[in-house]
Amino acid sequence: MRPTPASPAPAGADLSPISALSPLDGRYAGRLAPLRPYMSELGYMHRRVQVEIAWFIALSDAGFEEFKPLSPGARTYLLGLVKNFSEADGEAIKAIEKTTNHDVKAVEYWIKSKFEARPELERAAEFVHFACTSEDINNTSHALQLKGAREQVLLPALDAVITKLRDMAHAMAEVPMLSRTHGQTASPTTVGKEIANVVVRLVAARERIAAVKLMGKMNGAVGNYNAHLAAWPDFDWEGFSRKVVETAEPLGLGLSFQPYSIQIEPHDYMAELFDAVARTNTILIDLARDIWGYVSLGYFKQKLKAGEIGSSTMPHKVNPIDFENAEGNLGLANALLRHLSEKLPVSRWQRDLTDSTVLRNMGVALGYAVLAYHALGVGLNKLELNEEATAADLDASWEVLAEPIQTVMRRYGVQGAYEKLKEVTRGKTVRAEDLHGLVRSLDIPEAEKQRLLAMTPASYTGKAAELARRS
Repeated sequence: MRPTPASPAPAGADLSPISALSPLDGRYAGRLAPLRPYMSELGYMHRRVQVEIAWFIALSDAGFEEFKPLSPGARTYLLGLVKNFSEADGEAIKAIEKTTNHDVKAVEYWIKSKFEARPELERAAEFVHFACTSEDINNTSHALQLKGAREQVLLPALDAVITKLRDMAHAMAEVPMLSRTHGQTASPTTVGKEIANVVVRLVAARERIAAVKLMGKMNGAVGNYNAHLAAWPDFDWEGFSRKVVETAEPLGLGLSFQPYSIQIEPHDYMAELFDAVARTNTILIDLARDIWGYVSLGYFKQKLKAGEIGSSTMPHKVNPIDFENAEGNLGLANALLRHLSEKLPVSRWQRDLTDSTVLRNMGVALGYAVLAYHALGVGLNKLELNEEATAADLDASWEVLAEPIQTVMRRYGVQGAYEKLKEVTRGKTVRAEDLHGLVRSLDIPEAEKQRLLAMTPASYTGKAAELARRS
């Protein structure tokens, strides 16, 4: 007998962590709380109100006879609408949208509703959203969302990972470790140097994320200031728009001015930003997989947490779940980020709406990235270096000293140096005495023989420690 399916929750029922469709708003909601004020629909509404108010105040200062400069009290009140914007305000806008069926118009009407009983503002109400197309408000709001998310959430989360890795690189700078190229034993390195490699890559990747200029356009329905010039033909509307876009918050938007566009800002900067985040995530996937492998080899132990279970049937297991979680979420983030970067710069003729629904998923893409950064931080903080394991691996791999021995042989002109070492080491279990016997037989200076005889796999690490400390 088939079980009776559970009745669906009624429309509009409050979500809980186990009823949310997306794990970002369910299982992982608490970890992503810092991102929600910027990338949620409420955050989007908030930024739209900010843009409308900044434009409105700027128009009052433009010198138009029909719109006198606002009083200090009116300015304070308007900026307060932005500063104190709440979830209740967002719900009020959504209620208006049920009638307008237009989200930007709902914001305009909500702002005008806040002018009631304020004669100064009521007289100027028609200057709300003046000469703007919806995309003038939307594109700048999206840029403000990304600005807040990048500065307040994304980069700090990434910086925490970089800081932890740098601390590890410095602390483990001199701990020797066997390298593996093509999965085979290779010239030794140090644990710190291998972590430093990632630090340097991440620092460069972080700089690329931070360097992307966030663009905004406010030039009307097809980018030509048509409506603006219809109202005031002799006014420098391009200069005015640039000032609003580039002036620092709260009176401006603090963005970079986009002078050329169709109805929508071309989104090329978004593609650049999302590609930069995706490249950063790829570096972190590489890290997560390598750490997973080192845990498997026993190079790292994981600190135990009381009550945690690694396997439902194997009591001994402590799984590297944080690195697996990070790898999976970084993959999800990159799938979305790459779709965003490929799709958003494409619009049919002067405007189509294919970008609109896609843009609402920016927070989802960044959410998976931030979730992964958090998981990496948790995982890295659980790691404990197992120097016994790294030392044992090195002591069992004397064949790696074939490289320095044959290189010194070449220096002194010993013929067939590579071939002689290949004969002694390739495909064989190499013991210290095998190499030492070869070294003692070489026709090279005695001091060089002694230097080679004193060398061990653990001491053959080149500049690894110095490079690790420099990261």
